[in-house]
Amino acid sequence: MSVVVANPSASDDYFRFFGLEQQFNLDLSALEQAYLAIQKEVHPDRHARGSDTEQRLAMQMATLANTAFQTLKNPVQRGLYLCQLHGVDARLETNTAMPAAFLMKQMEWRESLEEREEDLAALESLAEEVAVSKKDTLSEIALAVDGAKNYERAAELLRGLLFIDKFALELDDAISVLV
Repeated sequence: MSVVVANPSASDDYFRFFGLEQQFNLDLSALEQAYLAIQKEVHPDRHARGSDTEQRLAMQMATLANTAFQTLKNPVQRGLYLCQLHGVDARLETNTAMPAAFLMKQMEWRESLEEREEDLAALESLAEEVAVSKKDTLSEIALAVDGAKNYERAAELLRGLLFIDKFALELDDAISVLV
């Protein structure tokens, strides 16, 4: 019995591995279907009677499928991965430079959170504003990657999205205390 995978030679490109187009706007149901098909094929139970090599290869493919799926399923990770594939390192650890308008918005949000931490309606309104900002940023990333192929711009937007996501979590925590 041999391990059959959609495209095992494409392990250096998670999109090709799943037979998907290399793009930010991804059909998540197609990703999940491809993932499940590969997992079914390489599941260790299917190769329990195979040689040690076949069992090891099945385990490697299952691990690769898991890693690839988790990367592509998450918009931030998918965007960073696309940037990496095109030679752009987002330098998340060292590059925290952001446009002034974005930083001002972040400061406004933080002040609103601190000033209204006991006001559920105000926090829920702020959460809606943050959700819209996240949606807009995701759209901008899709335009930068899928449209303009501008991976430097995408990396900048992804750094901003990380800030937005982090603040959204803090905001959710503040709301959950009041609910």
